[in-house]
Amino acid sequence: MTSHHVVTAQPGFSSVPQAGHWQSGLLDCCSDFGVCICGAFCFPCLGCQVASDMNECCLCGPSVAMRTLYRTRYNIPGSILGDSLAIMFCPMCSLCQLKRDINRRREMGIFW
Repeated sequence: MTSHHVVTAQPGFSSVPQAGHWQSGLLDCCSDFGVCICGAFCFPCLGCQVASDMNECCLCGPSVAMRTLYRTRYNIPGSILGDSLAIMFCPMCSLCQLKRDINRRREMGIFW
């Protein structure tokens, strides 16, 4: 007797990031050296770039509010506490992650 199996979902790896996740990790600074260098040597400039990208006040770029707003906008899991800890303990990495994510979503055509 022959049994017929229907495959409804194919397991595998996809290089396309999911909409509800960060496009890179908090410590993936080396994945974009331009953003990393800007964050390391001109943190206020990078903060203004991020704020400008999101149509917000320049002073809001490296803030918990900006990170939380961004997470909420793109349904990225997390919490205000997690955002606060990321900003408090690794402000440069947090801001660089935000800018990398913006850049990647622009490339994919899903940044608004």
